[in-house]
Amino acid sequence: MEDHRVWEFEKSLWTGGADRYRELVDDECLMVLPKPPFVMNGTQAIEAVSNTPRWDSVELSNGQIARPQEGLIVIAYDAHAKSNDESYEAHCTSTLRRPRP
Repeated sequence: MEDHRVWEFEKSLWTGGADRYRELVDDECLMVLPKPPFVMNGTQAIEAVSNTPRWDSVELSNGQIARPQEGLIVIAYDAHAKSNDESYEAHCTSTLRRPRP
């Protein structure tokens, strides 16, 4: 996957709703969110996201991409998200993998 597609994919997780999470997030992933229980699997994260407002915009900065092996991408970045009068900043990582046939 080209770098610009990696970043667009990641941004869509910030601004898309629960349907976007259901489409893109694997049930077996692990995710850390800023509310208890903090560490969640994919199913729990999708449920948590479906009950929260989405961000209107997100700016990703200081992004780094590593490709440790074929079909595996690891990214790290700073996120600055905004929605109405609310803003949020986080340091994030994600791992993307291509499913095996």
